[in-house]
Amino acid sequence: MKSTMMQVPLSTNMLLERAGRYFGATEVLGRLPDKSIYRLTYADIYRRARQLAQALRDQAGVAKGEAVATLCWNHSWHLESYFGIPAAGAVLHTLNLRLSPEDIAYIMNEADDRVLIIDDILLPLWERVLPLLRQAPRVIVVPFSGAVVPAGMESYEDFIDVDATAYQYPEQDENEAVGMCYTSGTTGKPKGVVYSHRSMVLHAVTSSLPDFLNLSVRDRLMIVTPMFHANAWATPFSAMMIGAAQILPGPHMGGEDLLDLMEQGRVTVALGVPTIWMMIHQVLEQGRRQWKLAEGLRMVVAGSAVPLSMIANFERHGMKVQHGWGMTETSPLGSFAFLRPEHEALPVEQQHAVRALQGVAVPFVQMRIVGESGDALRWDGQAIGEVQVRGPWVAGDYHATPRDLAKFTADGWLRTGDLGVIDSGGSLRLVDRSKDLVKSGGEWISSVDLENLVMGHPGVAEAAVIAIAHPKWDERPLVVAVRRAGAEVDAAELRAFLATRLARFQVPDDYEWVDSIPKTATGKFLKAKLRETYQDRVSSTAG
Repeated sequence: MKSTMMQVPLSTNMLLERAGRYFGATEVLGRLPDKSIYRLTYADIYRRARQLAQALRDQAGVAKGEAVATLCWNHSWHLESYFGIPAAGAVLHTLNLRLSPEDIAYIMNEADDRVLIIDDILLPLWERVLPLLRQAPRVIVVPFSGAVVPAGMESYEDFIDVDATAYQYPEQDENEAVGMCYTSGTTGKPKGVVYSHRSMVLHAVTSSLPDFLNLSVRDRLMIVTPMFHANAWATPFSAMMIGAAQILPGPHMGGEDLLDLMEQGRVTVALGVPTIWMMIHQVLEQGRRQWKLAEGLRMVVAGSAVPLSMIANFERHGMKVQHGWGMTETSPLGSFAFLRPEHEALPVEQQHAVRALQGVAVPFVQMRIVGESGDALRWDGQAIGEVQVRGPWVAGDYHATPRDLAKFTADGWLRTGDLGVIDSGGSLRLVDRSKDLVKSGGEWISSVDLENLVMGHPGVAEAAVIAIAHPKWDERPLVVAVRRAGAEVDAAELRAFLATRLARFQVPDDYEWVDSIPKTATGKFLKAKLRETYQDRVSSTAG
């Protein structure tokens, strides 16, 4: 029997049209470099995105399938680019502004970017990138701070000053490219992940469902997650589709700055990595002032594991932490933690433990854990293996590189490099990245578990754990920690705290107190830098 359904290609242009037609009054609120607030509507974004599309096609001559790069903070111009670039038939290529000039140039050369849209405050970075490029793109400068556009570059506002009322979107197959992000390159050169219109729309629909982001037209979404990182978890697409307002903080990432914006923007949902929320919690605990925040403000956290203490700490302030897992290759949503009916009778502490898991694979994403033998392991909450996934928004290859057999299995699954266990109910708990485990005397110690326990101590603000050498046990864990303001915790106190919660061999003997822990461009602890710093450190653990 043949299906009678229409064959309508999925496209992000559908999301733009929907926002312009039904949610024109929805607000986009942002903050400029001088911290002043500006406001637009989805009607403005719709109009300006279409103007950008027409200008890219007619003035810049960008052809279908060519890459247009952005080097921008989170703001309304970037949001217009999210929709205007695909509306031209081109590919949105978000560049990570925190990478080195060498890495940015490598990425732009491989992607062959035709046009670059860049914030005026980032032009000094661009000056360092330009000499490293094979071919210079056409440069369009966003008037983020209002600076004068240098000679040889174009003003974004002048560039999009066209009449696009009759603009027609190009015909596209839903499997054509819509966007492109590069991995962080922590284990080699960055690799390009290219998303399709189909994958992006399916991701937007699924991530908005009740047990995940649970977005509605009444929500006001603050996107702290950089728009250059995994498409800001693709939430600009979800928000435009649903009609939720968007609050964009620009470059201001301090705890008080974000709390101020949450208050001014009447934020109901906020997205960020754990280190951002730890910083906000420290500000709240200092109690210098009170913020009038939305009741039940939801804080969606991903990027690294959530310390159990974070969930409890924020609930004391009337804020709910929600936890997801994913990566650039999964667009990025792979799994999400939420309470099911069988969890509702559990004590609060056990409910927090469920919410601290990486959670259940979202619809359409398949997940398995695979042992060293290559066999899939049982979901018993005990067996540890590599997490592997596949699905309609999971990468099956990388751009412009030979197929990486170390990243994809012969039967078509993505090898994530994360080690985890899955319980009988299907909830994933990450144990560690394979390269971050500490192997002490033949026994594995999870750096993630250790970090979360250490950060559960009231005197610790942040902590990262790496392996250091030991003459007998091969490796032992080193805790690198930051004290909370005013705290006097020392190594002996912290060791006693951990000794009641861990097996004896898991308790670290080595501690290093620092003012700050280096972080990656996306806010994760930069363990590669810590390993370099302490590469000659030998553990003091008794033999």
